[in-house]
Amino acid sequence: MTKKYEIILKYIKDLSVEIPNAETYVLSREYITKYSLGINITTNPLKNEMIEVITKFDYKDPKENIKKSYFEISQATVIKIKEKNLKKEELEKIILCEVQNEIYKDLERVFLDIIRDSGFPNLKLEKKVDFEELYQQRLN
Repeated sequence: MTKKYEIILKYIKDLSVEIPNAETYVLSREYITKYSLGINITTNPLKNEMIEVITKFDYKDPKENIKKSYFEISQATVIKIKEKNLKKEELEKIILCEVQNEIYKDLERVFLDIIRDSGFPNLKLEKKVDFEELYQQRLN
């Protein structure tokens, strides 16, 4: 099966690591495995059948703790649609599943490296993101 898109370029659009002070860092180190990963995907149409797909990860304490750290990365991926007259559903699946599956491994690696380099050396995400499953949940 031929891909209906091609990735033209990828870059880190935004990056944020927030550790307000040493006390927060110490508490965050203790609770960081309880933090949750949030994913948000948005798009911007460009010229010449191109779309900027912005994939944002945030990793944060789901509880309302005052002393908490926050990590966020946004990656822009510019894709060119090769096939004319795609149905809306086909385009959505390309953006929400296919592109995400293609970029996820590298984006996760960069994000985890930044968190580890910020002082959290033992962090691993226990569960890999299944974009196909998330897409199906969205449809239901």
